[in-house]
Amino acid sequence: MKRIITWLRDPVVSFVTAGAFIFLLSATFSGSNSSAVIEITEADIARLTYNWKVQKNGDPSPAELRDIVESFVKDEIYFRESKQLGLHINDSIVRRRLVQKLTFLTEDVVRMQPSDDAARKEFFTQNQETYRVPARFSFSHRFFSDDLRTDAKADAAASLGKSSPVGDKFMLQNDYQGLTLGQIAGFFGQEFADSIARLERDPQWQGPIKSAYGWHAIKLDNIEQSYIPSYADVAPQVASDAASSASASAKNAYYEDLKQRYEVIYPASIRRLK
Repeated sequence: MKRIITWLRDPVVSFVTAGAFIFLLSATFSGSNSSAVIEITEADIARLTYNWKVQKNGDPSPAELRDIVESFVKDEIYFRESKQLGLHINDSIVRRRLVQKLTFLTEDVVRMQPSDDAARKEFFTQNQETYRVPARFSFSHRFFSDDLRTDAKADAAASLGKSSPVGDKFMLQNDYQGLTLGQIAGFFGQEFADSIARLERDPQWQGPIKSAYGWHAIKLDNIEQSYIPSYADVAPQVASDAASSASASAKNAYYEDLKQRYEVIYPASIRRLK
């Protein structure tokens, strides 16, 4: 029994089950005479009243409530007659809206699943690299411009033996603290970032290395190594990611289950691509 309950709680199973239920309802009521009956329930009245209150910031008067209900009835009649006339067929706006509503419905199935900390921890274990904190580099640099010098690379190399090299004025900073390689690439270009990644921490000036601007002498002060945080440190993000992953997997399973009920005939131009 416990295994059956666990099986039913699986989001993918829930999606497939919900899809079968929706399909069954559609098959049961499609074309029935019930379309000629419009029953207004107290739940409908409550919903219409609530929508009015949200928009108008107050309860509707009896006359306003009657108008709201009659407007709802008019919309429902027009909607049903439009379907009878086939006005919804090949209408791209209606098509997108119906697809969107079915998507929202299937997403609701996942949101109703009970939270499972064990499943989230398993998700974290399987996707640890996703949460890796990147290495960070703190460094100083001196800039040697290709535009201002005959041989900027040679000048940068000659400066390495000095305790405080004197380079050219740089448009950005000369000192940086705790930058990731991605941030460094954003400032100096990918070639510069790749070169920084190959350096060892050293109190002496190193290089020269090339950037998008010219050449640089580098003093790498500190490297904070990359690491994978503990589950507790990233639990909220893991919960969000696990839910998104479960939703995507379940929606794919639901779609594949639905697709099995249809025969899709592709033109020759598409068949050749498969």
